[in-house]
Amino acid sequence: MFVDVAKIRVTGGPGGAGAVAFRRERGVPRGGPSGGRGGDGGHVILRADSSLDTLLDYSYRQQYKAGRAGHGEGGNRAGVSGEHLTLPVPLGTLVRDAETGERLGELLEDGEELIVAYGGKGGRGNASYTSATHQAPREWEKGEWGDERTIELELKLIADVGLVGQPNAGKSTFLARVTSADPKIADYPFSTLSPNLGVVGLSDGRSFVIADIPGIIEGANEGKGLGTQFLRHIERTRTLALLVPLEEEDPQASYDLLRKELRGHDSALADITHCVLLTKSDLVSADSKITIDAPKAWGVFQISAVTGSGLKGVLDSLWAEVRAEKNRQLADSDQDPFDEVETWSP
Repeated sequence: MFVDVAKIRVTGGPGGAGAVAFRRERGVPRGGPSGGRGGDGGHVILRADSSLDTLLDYSYRQQYKAGRAGHGEGGNRAGVSGEHLTLPVPLGTLVRDAETGERLGELLEDGEELIVAYGGKGGRGNASYTSATHQAPREWEKGEWGDERTIELELKLIADVGLVGQPNAGKSTFLARVTSADPKIADYPFSTLSPNLGVVGLSDGRSFVIADIPGIIEGANEGKGLGTQFLRHIERTRTLALLVPLEEEDPQASYDLLRKELRGHDSALADITHCVLLTKSDLVSADSKITIDAPKAWGVFQISAVTGSGLKGVLDSLWAEVRAEKNRQLADSDQDPFDEVETWSP
């Protein structure tokens, strides 16, 4: 089962209490204070794990608590710190505070970590209260409680190219033909019920990742069908490929619908560069000249994933566009190195 959203409650471990103790030592009045401080509570940490591709585990359990710290001891010994609780999540996980909507961060690289609930600080023991005028203190502090919050996890797949099209547009067939992915392929709508990823390998070590997004129907941005549920997964793609079957009565209307639904879901999606793949060319006459008006597309290609017609040129063009988009993004980041970076601190 593919699960790309989850809501969980995370609690940092409570800190330990400080101790009240006096050592027995010759020449020291009343032995002297020796109560150590309590340990610090453990943190709840999210860690990106490239072996995961779903948030399924967090749909079965919603409460997570880090370890409690130990109390301080005599002899100025501090309490043992609580154990951190590390929760693995897939790459591309976005984290928000469920109550405030504040964006806490996102995990994009394998091994990257984000603390979502800090443990409480340990309390001071009586040794910490010693002064020239207060030789035998009996004061001590309780440990602090750890942070407690409900967080929302939202997975957005990381891919270079996103395939967008209506049901039975040929997305799964195209993905299976050009990658080693094994999506479900059938001659009925909505055979793809969750996004699929595949890696395209070209000559000279060139490669890029393609994401197949479940079919979009009219009104998807208003909650109809499955499209709106998974459109978030193309927000991180570098370019889009809009698939329009040549066998349809009005390919232009299909293309216009896809652009409309993307724009309706998020205006930023309409700004992502895109090309148009006119699929299923094997089902139309070779003499037919079907064209569409797509002035903002960087390319329009006629292909057949079944026969392989036109695929090599498309893949080479997609790789070139992905590389160009990467270079543009690097150039933009180099132009203004003082851009503010969104961070979060407790």
